[in-house]
Amino acid sequence: MIHLTIQGINVEVPEGTSVLEAAKIAGVEIPTLCYHPDLKPFGSCGLCVCKQEGNAKILRACATPAAEGMKIITHDPELFEVRKAILQLTLSTHPSSCLTCVRNNKCELQKLAIEYGLREQPFEVRLSDKKADHSTKSIVLDPAKCVKCGRCVQVCQQLQGVYALEFCGRGDKTVMSPAFNLPLNESPCIKCGQCIVHCPVGAIYEEDEGAKLLKAINNPEKKVAVQIAPAVRVAIGEEFGMKPGEISTGKIYAALRRLGVDYVFDTNFSADLTIMEEGTELINRITKGGVLPQITSCCPGWINYCEEYYPELLDNLSSAKSPMMMQGAITKTYTAEKYNLDPKSIYSVAIMPCTAKKGEITRDGEHAFASGEQDVDLVLTTRELARVIQENGIRFSELNDEEADSPIGEYTGAGTIFGVTGGVMEAAVRTAYYVLTGEELAAPEVELVRGLGEVKVGEVAAGDAKIRVAVVHGMSNAKELLDKVRADKAAGKAPEFDFIEIMACRGGCIAGGGQPIGTDDAVREERIAGLYTDDEKSVKRCSHQNPSIKAIYADFLGSPVSEKAHHLLHTSYKAQPLYKNEK
Repeated sequence: MIHLTIQGINVEVPEGTSVLEAAKIAGVEIPTLCYHPDLKPFGSCGLCVCKQEGNAKILRACATPAAEGMKIITHDPELFEVRKAILQLTLSTHPSSCLTCVRNNKCELQKLAIEYGLREQPFEVRLSDKKADHSTKSIVLDPAKCVKCGRCVQVCQQLQGVYALEFCGRGDKTVMSPAFNLPLNESPCIKCGQCIVHCPVGAIYEEDEGAKLLKAINNPEKKVAVQIAPAVRVAIGEEFGMKPGEISTGKIYAALRRLGVDYVFDTNFSADLTIMEEGTELINRITKGGVLPQITSCCPGWINYCEEYYPELLDNLSSAKSPMMMQGAITKTYTAEKYNLDPKSIYSVAIMPCTAKKGEITRDGEHAFASGEQDVDLVLTTRELARVIQENGIRFSELNDEEADSPIGEYTGAGTIFGVTGGVMEAAVRTAYYVLTGEELAAPEVELVRGLGEVKVGEVAAGDAKIRVAVVHGMSNAKELLDKVRADKAAGKAPEFDFIEIMACRGGCIAGGGQPIGTDDAVREERIAGLYTDDEKSVKRCSHQNPSIKAIYADFLGSPVSEKAHHLLHTSYKAQPLYKNEK
């Protein structure tokens, strides 16, 4: 432990703690703009400047390790003026269009400008004339609002290992952009949206499509059916003053009905369905000599990454569609029959924690039209739905809980934990154990795959069988494991694992690119705890126990991986070039 004083306050911190972190422990707030706890300290903004008694050098608190006996000054008149000048210079190149910005009231720069009492602009305003990049169906880059903090580049390169964004240009001409200033859609971008949730301002945001939902609701020729993903229920409440991890499932159902939605379903149902399909596929691969390890296919960011960076492993991917796409296909077939609806009249909407889901609804090609119509017509992120709810005067936190509609609104605890890293694996293990042994797991909690450990590996016993598993979240964490799988496969070596779960975002879908802004590990832990609580409260906690799942196979699909199930619920993959303008 190290002892130092921060602004006259004695504090004890572990060795390796930065001055910025030590200040937080001491209860002293040092302003930052480029710092984020997920990323390595970068020191680019200069707002966290501080002094050390006896040292003339100005320090940057985020990148300075605390040392024994340090006496740190974080606030005095000189430091105030330095920070104020930095903010004024930053604002001189930043549009003052706060009222129309998607990050209004959730912008770190705006918050600092208020705290430092900035009312006038002493410097000449020099705004960028670069236009916003709308080339993807998911993410918008607006360089005019960029404050050059570099967070988006760091998260894209360090956390995701994608390198879609770079520092391009020099000095005032620097922009965060794909190499050669290519459109984002021609870059290696996997559309995960982590750049959005790490951007401190409104320079990166999702393509807002909330108006399309309202237009469909107001179209008398359409029946609007909405599904909500597992992770949405423990995060959307943050947009309305609720705590991270607070379960708001019933309030989401109620809000959707207040908006005028005709049918409210739950993606947790198709998460249970995914386990039946993906789990059966895994058992068939193990017992019949299929390609191993089987790798999960629920996460579209991961699928985009695999198609670009690891095309040699495409046959390792489960052919099962994501729960969202399965739900869309079932909505316009099985549910249409149940409700006596023409599939053409159904407008299928998915509320997702993920920006990559916006592109997924058409990326499957013909598989995205398994029902004969486009299976999912629209994807809104958690943030977009929150804005639609606010725009329509609905007091979300005061709503009474309601239930989802049948038959594809019923789910088990296994379905809800799909939203957390390790959750797909845990749900699969619960059902695989039953299939292989004929017995239920005595305790459904599979601790081996839980937590924020970056790579979790081990064996799960199911009777005489042992399933070798690995769980990874964050694409850069997956690289070493994937390189090993690829090398062993090329060399003809026996695989080390039977089943691998990969999610593109740290923590899984609970921290997806479409979730409320302000995610760090503390928030991740609270959202994760919320999903595990939802699981524990469930009467049935294994996918194969879901009565509606049993019914859909008995009445409609026949059996897992049947011909009909394969047509509606499975897909295929295709290698993609890193740069989409390659010939």
